Formats: sequence, C-alpha cells, structure tokens
Amino acid sequence: MTAKAKDADVAPAEPAAARVVKMRDLPFHWHPRWYQAALWEALNERGVRRVDVVAHRRWGKDEVALHWAAGQAATRPGNYWHMLPTAEQGRKAIWLANNPHTGQRRIDEAFPLGLRRRTLDGEMLIELINGSTWQVLGAENADAARGTSVLGVVLSEWAEWSPRTWTTLSPILEENGGWAMFLWTPKGRNHATVAFENRKRQPETWFCLKSPASETGVFDEAGLAAARRGITDVLGEAEGGAQYAAEYMLEFDAATPGAYYAGALAEAEREGRIGRVPIDPSLPVETAWDLGIDDYTAIWFFQQAGREVRVVDYYETGGVGLDTIVREAIGGRDWLWGAHHLPHDVMVRELATGRSRYETLGGLGLRPIVAGSATDPEERINAARL
Repeated sequence: MTAKAKDADVAPAEPAAARVVKMRDLPFHWHPRWYQAALWEALNERGVRRVDVVAHRRWGKDEVALHWAAGQAATRPGNYWHMLPTAEQGRKAIWLANNPHTGQRRIDEAFPLGLRRRTLDGEMLIELINGSTWQVLGAENADAARGTSVLGVVLSEWAEWSPRTWTTLSPILEENGGWAMFLWTPKGRNHATVAFENRKRQPETWFCLKSPASETGVFDEAGLAAARRGITDVLGEAEGGAQYAAEYMLEFDAATPGAYYAGALAEAEREGRIGRVPIDPSLPVETAWDLGIDDYTAIWFFQQAGREVRVVDYYETGGVGLDTIVREAIGGRDWLWGAHHLPHDVMVRELATGRSRYETLGGLGLRPIVAGSATDPEERINAARL
C-alpha cells in the first residue's frame, strides 16, 4: 500500500551535499501537492500565523511543515521547533526519516547542507549560516520553553499531547509575532477535536483544514480497502473499523481505538440503539458513579423498563467536592429517583475526616446508596459490555 507516485512532493535532485543553494531558493526542489495547496497558500500569500490541520495518514503534514519552517528560518533569523509527543518519536519520524521517493533524509531536503553552519545530532538541532536554529523536540520538554524565545512551532500529532502544552507556548509566540502549526489525526473526541471546532469559528485568526483520505486521492479504492483490512485483521472489525474511520476518514466520533467498549458501542450504533431517549416520568432514574480522586468523577443516569436499560443522561466533572457534585448532578433535576450505585471504596473512611464518602454523600441527601462489591477488573469490563 503506497501513496500515488504521480503526486510525489519532491522531484529527483542532486545529493544534498552537492547542492549550491541560496536562502532565496527555499523551498528547494519541492512543491506542495494539489491537496496541500490551500494550506501553502494560506501560509505564504495570506500570512496566516495559526494553522490547524487534521489530515489522514501519509498526507504529508510534516513534509509541508519542514519546508515551511526552512523558508521561515531563512527569512527571519530566530529559533524554530518541530515538536512531537516525545523526543524519541521526533528522532524517528523527523530527524532520521528518509523520503521514499528520493532516498534522501527529509531534513537534508528541507535544510540543504550548503545553508548550514552546523548540525548537532545529539540535540537534533540545525543552525543555519544566518544564525537561525531549527530543532526537533518532544512535548515532554515543553516546560523548558518558559523564558525562551521561539518564532515558529510545529505541534505534530497534536491529539496525543497534553493540551496544557499550548498554554506554555502561546504567550511566547504572541509576544514574538510567531506562528504555530497544529498537525494531527483524530484520537477520539478529545482536546484536539474541541480546539479544531472552536478555531473553525475564528477564520480571521485560524486557518483550519480537514482532509480525509476519501478526498485527496493519495490512496485509490484498492489502497483504502487494503488499509482497512490491514487494521481489522489485527484489531477485529469493531475496534479496527473505528481506528480506520478515525485515522483515514477523520471521523471525530469514531469509537476511540483501544477503548474497552469500542466494539459494543459500534454495535449499538449500527443497531440504532443510540439516540435521544426521553425520560419516562413513571419510572425511577438510577445513577451509576465512578468516583474520581486524581481524575474525573463520572455519573450515568439510567431507567430500567422491563429488561430494557435506557441511559438517559451523563455528568462528568473534576477537581470539585462531593457537595458540588451532588448539587450540580442531582439537585437540579426534578426526577423520580431510584438507587444510586457507587463503587465499593465509597465505604472507605478518609484519614482527614474519619468519615467515609458513603456517610458524606448520605449527609448531602443522596439516598438510597448501593455500594458495589470488589471484583476483578476484567469481570467488571465484561459486565459493562453485556
């Protein structure tokens, strides 16, 4: 399964070491593919400084970013970063990666040797003769950015990052008049999806592009079928189909690959069991809780009509006390309440107060409370699937 050669992004050229290149020649022996043209035009002609691109695998996201950063480094001396979730990913995917069409290293094509003052392999850093530096970094080093000056940042595989990283980088780029390029493929409906949908409503500031494999022609029908089969053969139809839908078709709401309940959710959706379910006022609403201490507290609301279980609402929060949770999740709903099902550790007494969360919740008016029993994780997961 390979991308179509006719749209190869780099034309055959002489070895990088033999090139006689000037700064004004960048990008050197490279042109954007037709489906990358809108992004390239937004950067070069419209002067967009904030870019968010969600595109399928093998689209060439990092390739565009490399050549854009090289041209910027040649034009405006400063520091530029190409960041991935980890430095090790950056070394493999960017620093050491070869272009399969030419056999040359990607970084050598974007940053010809004749324009460099030095190349530091250990630091994955290139210094150009005009004083600019370009470096591959991991997002785990983002906190080290505080107090530094950077003019351009590529945030590759953005869906796998901590969203807080951007809050560190954003003020630096705002002060310097720098640019940022977000590149990713979906990993479920997480921070990357939410940010993209919000940024689309700010066209005066952001250029946003969503480019699924069905629209670019990088893979023909046979190639897409082979890609899907390659995933489902390993992960199964439900989970593999969800991963294919996310990574190639860019479906934000595809079940997150690897999720415990991806298969069950996909089956429920295919059978029409997911939709808007009205609350039956004659039936009690019960709740099922996952109490979070270091993470989120989640509450499912459901009604039982015979053998049918109807999930009618959901609540999630983090970093707040039990009193706030009860007030927001329960207090504002004028429903006929049934039992509230909580995990077994609700009975554990807290050292600070000497009271259990069972007692605290009861004091807040949550009753009746049914505490579950400790069971094996696999047993709980299978019960939820059923």
